[in-house]
Amino acid sequence: MLVNITAAKLSLVILALAIPLGRDATLLSVGKDGQKASRVLVASRNFANDATFEIKKCDLHRLEEGPPVTTVLTREDGLKYYRMMQTVRRMELKADQLYKQKIIRGFCHLCDGQEACCVGLEAGINPTDHLITAYRAHGFTFTRGLSVREILAELTGRRGGCAKGKGGSMHMYAKNFYGGNGIVGAQVPLGAGIALACKYNGKDEVCLTLYGDGAANQGQIFEAYNMAALWKLPCIFICENNRYGMGTSVERAAASTDYYKRGDFIPGLRVDGMDILCVREATRFAAAYCRSGKGPILMELQTYRYHGHSMSDPGVSYRTREEIQEVRSKSDPIMLLKDRMVNSNLASVEELKEIDVEVRKEIEDAAQFATADPEPPLEELGYHIYSSDPPFEVRGANQWIKFKSVS
Repeated sequence: MLVNITAAKLSLVILALAIPLGRDATLLSVGKDGQKASRVLVASRNFANDATFEIKKCDLHRLEEGPPVTTVLTREDGLKYYRMMQTVRRMELKADQLYKQKIIRGFCHLCDGQEACCVGLEAGINPTDHLITAYRAHGFTFTRGLSVREILAELTGRRGGCAKGKGGSMHMYAKNFYGGNGIVGAQVPLGAGIALACKYNGKDEVCLTLYGDGAANQGQIFEAYNMAALWKLPCIFICENNRYGMGTSVERAAASTDYYKRGDFIPGLRVDGMDILCVREATRFAAAYCRSGKGPILMELQTYRYHGHSMSDPGVSYRTREEIQEVRSKSDPIMLLKDRMVNSNLASVEELKEIDVEVRKEIEDAAQFATADPEPPLEELGYHIYSSDPPFEVRGANQWIKFKSVS
């Protein structure tokens, strides 16, 4: 609540309220007769430290029991998840704007609507665990630890980008994050290979290997299933089922849409991918399963993308605007978390609005950097091929053109 009073009456107001000042407090605007307005904390708001929520039961395949159907959300975690999901949402909307202004070029696949997947998965694993995904990768790049500035600068092809401006939308990388891969389904055997490295090195780590419903029919995915099960690799295969491939509904593309059963001999879970708490608990369950030495497990996240498949797809030729709006109004992951937190006294509407303002400013600042930062010079085209090799020459478009490669 904002109240305008004079500075002289401030102490009387505090005495009249008889409320001690606290860490979580309402703001009071003070200022009159030319005095500079200031914000003074006057009323304490006692938020709950945590709350228990019921979550949707997962469908199970070859499992006797699954993740819990209740979970505890702390105020600290709730605020963190809300900020992260809002950041991913606003970052994707800014990327959409920059693409339409022709500042971002080439391929660009946005994940707005699917924020509970990337944030929830990260909440269920350790920073030392590994993750590899397809080309709808911006959200995962952020949750794995890179800044919005580095991501947007990569999208605009600038030197300050996370791949030095050479990767673009589909090829972003961070510590324990392996992209961003442009070939449909090709990241799945790579993820199995990362899981093999975890087991070979004797580390208590798992690899999250993501792919979409459109890639789920790829033969190499089933080859990776077989090898992972045969060698009991700590690999969590995750199908992000957003109901549509490039422009085809799952019902028209797959004889069976029970993607969590596709592993056959591999246990599976079908998870509400629009509920961050459901995703988090399922991920914790799956990671514990893998760490126990039982081998791989499969998760299907039922989610939804608001944008089209890519920027060249308006997204309304194979689905109705009414369908998109219904998902937005009933199942939006950010709205669901916000309602839970407000209704359980974990946060106030005003506090969450303040986070929204801070996120918008962060995105705008990052966009300014991404458009002002210089592009990499042509002579650096061959740089960063290897991580720690002495400089060498790389052949260009013909044998007479040479580029120097520096690690």
